[in-house]
Amino acid sequence: MSDLNNMVNVVLPSHIMSRIPQLQPGQVALVGAGPGDPGLLTLNALMLIQQADVLVCDRLVSDEIAALKPAKAELINAGKSCKEHVLTQDQTNQVLVDQAKLGKRVVRLKGGDPYIFGRGGEEVEVLMDNQIESIIVPGITAASGCSAYAGFPLTHRDYAQSVTLATGHIKHDGKLELDWKALASNDRTVVFYMGLNNAQLISDNLQAQGRGGDTPVGLIERGTTLQQRTVFTTLSELPQAIKDNGLKPPTMMIVGEVVSIAAKNAKKAAQNAEQSNEQNTLAQA
Repeated sequence: MSDLNNMVNVVLPSHIMSRIPQLQPGQVALVGAGPGDPGLLTLNALMLIQQADVLVCDRLVSDEIAALKPAKAELINAGKSCKEHVLTQDQTNQVLVDQAKLGKRVVRLKGGDPYIFGRGGEEVEVLMDNQIESIIVPGITAASGCSAYAGFPLTHRDYAQSVTLATGHIKHDGKLELDWKALASNDRTVVFYMGLNNAQLISDNLQAQGRGGDTPVGLIERGTTLQQRTVFTTLSELPQAIKDNGLKPPTMMIVGEVVSIAAKNAKKAAQNAEQSNEQNTLAQA
C-alpha cells in the first residue's frame, strides 16, 4: 500500500491542471461519481468535489466518495429510491438554486453519469431558468462499469452490434412504454436501469416480441463496489432468479448474448488455474 501511495502522490503537470474546471461562487457543478468504486472517479470529478462549499449527494454516491469533500463543506442528502424520497426532485432543484444564490460553490454529485437516467437534464434546465451557471462532468455510467466488473462487454462483433440503455422504471399509469419490438432484436444488448421491480413485465414483453426465453441475462447488484453480487440467469427465469437470490436495488439488468462471455471467461480462468497447479506440482516432484 505504501508503494501505491507513493505512486498516486504526484503533482499534476500545468497543462493538465489548466484544464481542471474552476468552480466559482454561485455556480453549480453536476458531477458524475461513477457506479460505485471510488477508483472510477474522473480527475475532474475529484477536483470539483474538493472545491465544494456544498455537496448535494444522490443515494448511490458511496460514503467513501462523499468523504472526499473538504472538511468544512456541507453535505446535503438528496437520495431517492423507488417510492422513498429524502427530497423530491422539485425540492432538490430548489436546494441547488437556493445554495447557488447564497454564493456557494455547489457540487451536485450523482451516481454514474448525470445525463444518463440521472435527471441531470432536468436540473440544468432549472438552473438555466434561474440564470445560474453550471458545469457538467460526465461519469462512468453503471451500464459499462457493472458489465466490465461482471466479466463481459456490452458489445461484441460476434454477439451484439448495438447496445440500448433503457429505463425499467414506470413513470405514469403503471405502464412501461418502450419500443419492445426493437429491444427484442437478437443482435442487441439491452441494459435496464431501475428495472428490478418490473422484471416480470420486461421478461414478458421481450419474449412476446420474439426474444428467446434462453437469452442470457446478467444481474449485477451494487456493481463495482466491495458488495457486488452477480447472478446469471435467462430471460424466462429472470423473475424467479431475482426472488430466489433476494436481489435488491440498485441492481443492473443486462440482456443479451454478451452475458455468456462471463461464463466462458470464468471457465477458461479455472482451466488455466488448474493447468498452472498441475505444472507447479510436476515442477516440485
